[in-house]
Amino acid sequence: MITIIVPTYREASTISGLVLAVDSVMKEAQVIYEMLIVDDNSPDNIVEIVTGLAREIPVRIILPSGRERDLSLSVLDGVAGAGSDHILVMDADMSHPPEMIPEMVRTLDLDDSRFIIGSRYVSGGSFDRDWSLWRFLNSHIATLMARPLTECSDPMSGFFAFNRKLIDLEKLRPIGYKIGLELMVRGKFSGISEIAIRFKDRTVGASKMNFAQQWKYLRHLRRLYLCRFGGWAELIHYGVVGASGFIVDIALYYLLQVIGFEHQVARALSFWPAVSWNWALNRVTTFGERSRRPKARQWIEFVIASLIGFTLNWGIYFVLTSEFSFFDSYRILALVAGVLGASLFNFTASTLFVYSEKRG
Repeated sequence: MITIIVPTYREASTISGLVLAVDSVMKEAQVIYEMLIVDDNSPDNIVEIVTGLAREIPVRIILPSGRERDLSLSVLDGVAGAGSDHILVMDADMSHPPEMIPEMVRTLDLDDSRFIIGSRYVSGGSFDRDWSLWRFLNSHIATLMARPLTECSDPMSGFFAFNRKLIDLEKLRPIGYKIGLELMVRGKFSGISEIAIRFKDRTVGASKMNFAQQWKYLRHLRRLYLCRFGGWAELIHYGVVGASGFIVDIALYYLLQVIGFEHQVARALSFWPAVSWNWALNRVTTFGERSRRPKARQWIEFVIASLIGFTLNWGIYFVLTSEFSFFDSYRILALVAGVLGASLFNFTASTLFVYSEKRG
């Protein structure tokens, strides 16, 4: 048996066609199934439509409450309420071909330790050529950004099947619409099997893709990179935040001089907004998944660590240029060495002390 989960929001116009098409395909393939429509409280008549279909077809509707509207969370609600450990997820807009479901089910039955995905980018797969250039680029750039996380050629696909026993619902942290990528990264699957599909663009209704969803995708990617690569991802992220703080520091340093401050005073003042910028950005991004601690105390700790790091930075530069003629001749290398040493110290202090989960 397979449970087919379809997350919906304002899909009343397509749901009847999808349910009837899936039922026809499954009867012909003689596959036992149930279909769960998980609707985010759409302002339409989808409940009445599904209730009517349920008289003849094994379909039922779930109406989650007490949470924000979110496609990924809808899928997880469906997984929790499924009557089978074998799960298949597909969209409601007819973009995923129902006729491919039996092959995906057979592949899952042969080895349910693997994650089965309907892919547009393997041999035999394709997507709608009527896509605009913007949508084409958006999809491919998003795919490239996710490639380091998984061996899958189409990590953006929303058409997939898996064994529920190989995921831990309590440990999943999806946001947005790419729940398949979340499952591939956090699940305990032995590998990924891709089945070629022809992806069809929706013909009814409007796409839910907008800037808010794209922002959620970037936030989701950050979570998954931290999950997959751990400390290395944090180190790179910390470095990027530090670089942005350096830009803030330099910009304020020159701005303060433009408005009349002496350069020594400007240098002393520009440090504080820059270090505060780094602290706040690290709090919500680099270490955003960690337990939050009181802001004022954590800021003071970050400033102290940064001052020690700055002292280390200057000390390395001083020793190298004073004791080694090579570095005295190539002072930029001594400067870089000081920055790297201070950065490693600051990252270590932030990881083990300032943002430590043990102190949450």
